[in-house]
Amino acid sequence: MENGEPRAGSRVLSAFPYAVMAVVCAVDLIAGPGVGFLPLVSLGPAFAGLVGGWRRTALVGLIAFMLCLGLGMYNGLFEGRRGLTALLTVAGVTAAGLVAAVMRRRREEELAGVRSIAEVAQRVLLRPVPRGAGPLRIAVSYTSAVAAARIGGDLYEVVTSPAGVRIIVGDVQGKGLEAVESAAVVLGAFREAAHDEVDLPAVGERVERALNRHLSGERFVTAMLAEVGDGPNATLLNFGHPAPLVVRPNGSVAFAAPPERAVPLGLSLKDTEPPRPYEVPFAPGDQMLFYTDGVTEARDAAGRFYPLDERAALLKDPDPEAALRAVREDLVEHVEGPLHDDAAMLLVRYRAAHGDDSPRVSGIPV
Repeated sequence: MENGEPRAGSRVLSAFPYAVMAVVCAVDLIAGPGVGFLPLVSLGPAFAGLVGGWRRTALVGLIAFMLCLGLGMYNGLFEGRRGLTALLTVAGVTAAGLVAAVMRRRREEELAGVRSIAEVAQRVLLRPVPRGAGPLRIAVSYTSAVAAARIGGDLYEVVTSPAGVRIIVGDVQGKGLEAVESAAVVLGAFREAAHDEVDLPAVGERVERALNRHLSGERFVTAMLAEVGDGPNATLLNFGHPAPLVVRPNGSVAFAAPPERAVPLGLSLKDTEPPRPYEVPFAPGDQMLFYTDGVTEARDAAGRFYPLDERAALLKDPDPEAALRAVREDLVEHVEGPLHDDAAMLLVRYRAAHGDDSPRVSGIPV
């Protein structure tokens, strides 16, 4: 709201105080002074203080006071104490409404400040990924479950290095500022290591060391690292993260699961082996969708998880961003409301041969 004026969607609420006062006045005129409905005209400023600014509340309070004064004189209530009691009731409720309106306005300003800071933090933490990198086209979608903060514990980054395009998609355990801090540590370490290290396991080790210096207790981060170079394969390194979805030009769909499961970042133990890199064929026309568990663990009203592999056809749009938008809209429709967990998706497309970027199903452009 601005200057106490309600939004367009609050027109009914903004008219409600006037409607209440009109009904009270009508009932008082019909029923007569013996019923004692007149003090209820104070409901007008009471509701105005809940939905409007202090100026509107003061205006409604003044109208209520004048109505109470006029009806009190008309009904002869000032010959006793009833008229004065009604006026004091309206004045007291108006004062309370003004206090409520001012406090609500301050809370709205504080929330707007928090959102602005969160948006700046998100731009610094989750920088826009390049739309293209070498032979790849890239799009990203991020939805935070904390709508007021607009930022959560999911993370992603794309870095072009001498070894190829390196990618990370991860999910920090927990919520709030601690999750954001852990995500910042992971992304900072990855951005440096992705440029410096010769292979993906070395990148993972750098991120692991940086995170172990930061984390306390049993907190952890699941992460999927990927490297796409000049060869026909993509190299993946999975730290306990959901496997990416690979969509082929012939329409086949499969999850690129690791040969062995590994513990997430931050839970490395002396008797555990680090994850081993594995290769997945990734050639022109292929698509690889990285995501966090906020996507696949989203449930509908019947408790069914979101079937991501069955929705692969939504990725047919030639525009990667439009394709991800279609998946996100379908995901929200699946849960029939706001998501209960952060959901990040990063789509990587290998440009098709002869400059044809449109994905294909069964060899036919769609």
